[in-house]
Amino acid sequence: MPADTTTTPQADATGGHIETQERQSGLRIIRKVAPYLWPENQPWVRRRVVLAMGFLLLSKLIAVATPFFYKGAVDALAEEGVPMLALGAVGLTVAYGMARLMTVGFQQLRDAVFTRVAQRALRMLALETFNHIHRLSMRYHITRKTGGLSRIIERGVKGVEFLLRFLLFSIGPLILELMLVGIILAAVFDIWYLAVVAVTIALYVWFTFAITEWRVKQRREMNAQDTDANQKAIDSLLNFETVKYFGAEAREARRYDAAMAKYEVAAIKTNYSLAFLNFGQSFLITGGLIAVMVMAAIGVQAGTLTVGDFVMVNAYMIQITIPLNFLGTVYREIRQALVDMGEMFDLLEQPAEVTDAPGARALDVRGGRIELEDVRFGYDADRMILKGVSLVAEPGEMVAIVGSTGSGKSTIGRLLFRFYDVNGGALRIDGQDIREVTQDSLHAAIGVVPQDTVLFNDTIRYNIGYGRDGATQSEIEAAAQAAQIHDFIAQLPDGYDTTVGERGLKLSGGEKQRVGIARTLLKDPPILLLDEATSALDSETEQEIKEALMQAGRGRTVLTIAHRLSTIAEADRIIVLEQGEIVEQGRHEALLATGGRYAQLWTRQQSDDAA
Repeated sequence: MPADTTTTPQADATGGHIETQERQSGLRIIRKVAPYLWPENQPWVRRRVVLAMGFLLLSKLIAVATPFFYKGAVDALAEEGVPMLALGAVGLTVAYGMARLMTVGFQQLRDAVFTRVAQRALRMLALETFNHIHRLSMRYHITRKTGGLSRIIERGVKGVEFLLRFLLFSIGPLILELMLVGIILAAVFDIWYLAVVAVTIALYVWFTFAITEWRVKQRREMNAQDTDANQKAIDSLLNFETVKYFGAEAREARRYDAAMAKYEVAAIKTNYSLAFLNFGQSFLITGGLIAVMVMAAIGVQAGTLTVGDFVMVNAYMIQITIPLNFLGTVYREIRQALVDMGEMFDLLEQPAEVTDAPGARALDVRGGRIELEDVRFGYDADRMILKGVSLVAEPGEMVAIVGSTGSGKSTIGRLLFRFYDVNGGALRIDGQDIREVTQDSLHAAIGVVPQDTVLFNDTIRYNIGYGRDGATQSEIEAAAQAAQIHDFIAQLPDGYDTTVGERGLKLSGGEKQRVGIARTLLKDPPILLLDEATSALDSETEQEIKEALMQAGRGRTVLTIAHRLSTIAEADRIIVLEQGEIVEQGRHEALLATGGRYAQLWTRQQSDDAA
């Protein structure tokens, strides 16, 4: 599935091809869902499934036998003037009522026993999807729209619960009940009763499946428009400030309304086709019911059947009508659930671009020496960003990487954290190729302060404490003090319990950045990656944070990616990138003395600051 689509692949040129793929996709999804009902390592789940099936079978057997009590009661009442028979009719009527009650009771017991199985399967699949999304590469996530992705997951997980329940408790039991009723009609009455019922069922099933397949295409289109509208709404809300800055509320409303208008058209078509389907089903069922009841009425008039037989035939036909109507609903909902779930399973099958190598070992950090050897990388194959970069950051050394926009500075940071794998060359930490160690151990060894710190919509305590799971309050406060934000937090009415809002919008840019720095300091990693870490701070705070970062960097390897050269003037070594290649390197004073590219950048920034 292409990374930037939210509907089924568009490469299918013909409707037949799409339908074939849909059927194959449906079988694929059923195969994936079935193991959640019968897990090999969960015997309690199997016991519950067997018990639920036992209750289901009992409810069906009682339901099929119930009309016999109804027939007996009617025949007994038809014999006038016989008190004992009248008393028998009362008993049969009570038995009829009890049978109906037991049918419902066993159905509810079935649901009660199975609900834990269904909810467990739902939780496990949701967790699997959540974990898989986090395993997908940065390349995948930056090409997806968050709103559309969340909608796909939401619909897919909801479809799973429905499918789990009805795969087990609808199709098979429905076929069993229809077979039992058919056998009883043929044995007790006549083969022609079975023939009429069989023809009615066959026509009903054919009509239901044919129309539902047609409606699936409409459902797919409606889902696509729903996803598009939801994505536009979430994008607009996430960019609330931008919308306000440009007075674009009306424009956003028009975009959202245009998407909802397309959804409205698709939804209307879907509802029209549903009305046609329901009427057609009722027409076929009513036709079969009338035909069988006319045959039974003729039999009563001829004296070959009793009034009780007539009532029993009617009861069985009603008993057939209910599950047949249910069949239409179940098939329709299962097909719609398969459409909803198909995109989620496509997501689950999306391969992770960056994976641990077989037998990968944990990174053994012995000092934090970082080495890039002839590193080549491009986000697209036809546009290389890094063109053979080689550099070394010794343990405890602070190395700064500078250059103009687009030179590849931030790309080196992403490669170090292994958001992407290099196209050529190697990137090593303490002599270990990062492609040969586990990602968990690599990520644990590197602390990152990004240019744009994104916070969770939670408390300040939670956001700082996110740096190390289980951190104490005193450790959180120590990190906040090191990042020069503790005093600000202490002045807030709720202190560390202050909620920062969606993406941290309740804090200023500098406050967010300092929370991000505190979070990384709490992690206490052997390697620090600072990507424009002080870009959102004023000059006075920047100097304070720079000192804090210098203190935090002692004994660690620090890789600083900077645009503002004043922040890295004290670095042990400065690497100057241009067009993906190293053009200069050395200390600040030496680079200024050479009058090269670094000196040009420095002079330009000094002039801009003075202006």
